[in-house]
Amino acid sequence: MADEELKEPGNETWSYHGYHLGAGNFTTAMVHYYRAEVTRTNTWRNRLDTTTNWAVVTTAAALTFTFSSPQNPHIVMLLVIALSLVFLRMEARRYSYYSLWYHRVRLLETEFFAKMLAPPFEPSHDWGDAMVETLMNPSFPISRFEAMGVRYRRNYVWLFTLSVLSWLTKLWMHPEPASSVQVMIARAEIGFNIHGIWVVAAVGLLYLLLTAMMIVVIIRERHANQALRDNPRGRRMFPSLQPQPSLAIIITQKRAELSARILHELQRGVTAVSGTGMYSGEARDVLLCALTGIQMAHLQRIVNEVDPHAFLVITQASSIRGQGFSPPS
Repeated sequence: MADEELKEPGNETWSYHGYHLGAGNFTTAMVHYYRAEVTRTNTWRNRLDTTTNWAVVTTAAALTFTFSSPQNPHIVMLLVIALSLVFLRMEARRYSYYSLWYHRVRLLETEFFAKMLAPPFEPSHDWGDAMVETLMNPSFPISRFEAMGVRYRRNYVWLFTLSVLSWLTKLWMHPEPASSVQVMIARAEIGFNIHGIWVVAAVGLLYLLLTAMMIVVIIRERHANQALRDNPRGRRMFPSLQPQPSLAIIITQKRAELSARILHELQRGVTAVSGTGMYSGEARDVLLCALTGIQMAHLQRIVNEVDPHAFLVITQASSIRGQGFSPPS
């Protein structure tokens, strides 16, 4: 009985090698997929906490050792700063992965589950394309520079500030309180005849670069958040992962067959205009169809099957507004 219901028009969602998937099976599959993505997101979120814990424990141990005796060298704090930089780099890489998984989870929450609760119970037309794009061609939603800036602002700015201030305090206090800034700079000297002024300049430059990186990322985040607030489709965490729109121009002599398959299989509108081949003088039909990049392969397959002699032009569109894409401004 269940198989017969699936075979009825409108009940079958997907079929493959004789297996039929109905709406209820589709919902079950999406629920299991959502659980898997949440688990993976939590895993990478815990890895972020692990890296931060390493940096905190290392800084605390170094502070205890450095100030436990006046004879303990100040270079320990420099090593802690270097280690914290390594941890920040590792955490930025982990945050890039976490951002990708979190983006998928948010797509499912806002476009699948949330739309079940509020009428008209219809997700956005391109949410499936956006999800497929991240599965077929996964890419990090933010750059490594932005990831470092985010993690530095949220956690590491305090660790680096504490480490630098502790290092300067060590130079001033031990082995006895310094009488001048020149004495502190002289104490900053380390092996291999590296003068204290160079060491202080390197630490100061590193701190300024990290602070500048944080400021740049904050400015970018504010602009991105403002764009999301202005855009009704701002539900998504990373607009850079939205499916890229394209425009297909098809010159064919089988307008009806091509249009029917595009409307039915791709669920995209088609506009037909009349044209004339200037070389042959023959009448041609020109079909215009806006669609997302993930649908290009399907469109090419349809064109090859229906009219192998058709002329197909695909161009990347900077912006498409209308039903199925961005709403009209």
